[in-house]
Amino acid sequence: MTEPVNPNHALRQRVQTSLDRQGMMQALGVRLLAVAPGTVTLALPYSDRVTQQQGGFHGGAMGALADIAGGYAALTVAPEGMEVTTVEYKINFLAAFQGGELQATGHVTKAGKRIIVTTAEVVHVAADGKRSDCAVMQQTLVPVPKTY
Repeated sequence: MTEPVNPNHALRQRVQTSLDRQGMMQALGVRLLAVAPGTVTLALPYSDRVTQQQGGFHGGAMGALADIAGGYAALTVAPEGMEVTTVEYKINFLAAFQGGELQATGHVTKAGKRIIVTTAEVVHVAADGKRSDCAVMQQTLVPVPKTY
């Protein structure tokens, strides 16, 4: 008897393969936590590579994490042979944090043929497990042909 194919396994592999190709995300230590159709969660650990002058997570790091989470959520609904690229995003920073890690969850709001709209929520997870809202983002992406 063969085991049923898990469609989320293929999606996870698609996202992980792309994430492995992102030098910036690798340098920052970003990890893939969860993948489902239209949803992706990533984690960014606290380190001196992602801080601003006051020691908190840098807004650029929060924005990059939200952008990638939303982008990979979009990738889960893009046709095979296609990737996505961000056209624009808007982010609201809600609070600054030190230590622990950030987790960003991207969700597809609308997947069209020409554009995909996503949102992402960024939360801070403290060492004790306490979760706090950190940022929210909305983004527009376009499907593009895979070139590698």
